[in-house]
Amino acid sequence: MIEKIEELLVEVNSFNATSKEEIENFRIKYNGKKGILNDFFEKFKEVPNEQKKDFGQKINTLKQAVNIKLEDLKNASASSVVVEKEDLTRPAFPLELGSRHPINLVKNRIIEIFKSIGFAVADGPEIEDDWHNFTALNLPEYHPARDMQDTFFIEQNPDILLRTHTSSVQIRYMEENQPPVRILSPGRVFRNEAVSSRSHCIFHQIEGLYIDENVSFADLKQTIQFFTTELFGKSKIRLRPSYFPFTEPSAEIDVYWGLNSETDYRITKGTGWLEIMGCGMVDPAVLKNVNIDPEKYSGYAFGMGIERIVMLLYQMSDIRMFFENDIRTLEQFKSL
Repeated sequence: MIEKIEELLVEVNSFNATSKEEIENFRIKYNGKKGILNDFFEKFKEVPNEQKKDFGQKINTLKQAVNIKLEDLKNASASSVVVEKEDLTRPAFPLELGSRHPINLVKNRIIEIFKSIGFAVADGPEIEDDWHNFTALNLPEYHPARDMQDTFFIEQNPDILLRTHTSSVQIRYMEENQPPVRILSPGRVFRNEAVSSRSHCIFHQIEGLYIDENVSFADLKQTIQFFTTELFGKSKIRLRPSYFPFTEPSAEIDVYWGLNSETDYRITKGTGWLEIMGCGMVDPAVLKNVNIDPEKYSGYAFGMGIERIVMLLYQMSDIRMFFENDIRTLEQFKSL
């Protein structure tokens, strides 16, 4: 048997593999449960006592040779894989650093502001059903306000569509949570609109909802006042009466932008005032739809388009720039 071990030592030392499968077969042949080494160790007890020392040394020598060979083969295989995956066409060092997208920069800033006064972030699906996107928000079938949100339907009977606002997230949250509720729902929404410098069929919203006992319109105004001061550095706002099916009363929020430059005149149409969001007190019908007692609880909601805020903050004139991934646009935000 010692002669057999000597032959195997020569075989092990001369072995070379060209694939992972050959390495694995080599390992199983020698180190497997039914491999050569285990077989020799089983036969060790049958060896005469005077030969045990020499036989044991030879087995250990073979075992060490096998383990060294396996280690060498694995290292060689790993280095060859690295070489194969090396992209010889990629740019040399230093590599260009990326940057956060301007929409994410502003979205995160808005979330940070509202988190500082107790708002949490809630998320929901972009593909919605009719109940969460329309009906529960006091927009029943054939309601004329649905025409303002010409939508992308995926299925009918039942109606499944790409959500037209993140208000659907608020409905889902209220269905599962009782007041107090204080949440933000940022996300992407879809509407069948013509793509131009001022509008797009895809855009991002961030909506807020606060439900508790004795919540008033004064609470809403104070919250918006705090937000505009923190984000724009401008504290002068005004509320204009408006209409939304899911809030009553409803208002549009304008912030006084000023008339300090030609750009100010252009974006405010010479008035100095700029519309930034809609808001209002949650309609009692919406609270009933999610099994919240409107006699006990009240609340307010607000919502804004993130692209519009980005365009104001960074003086960008074309909403399409957010979706074209033009490196010349994105590189401007590297330091932010």
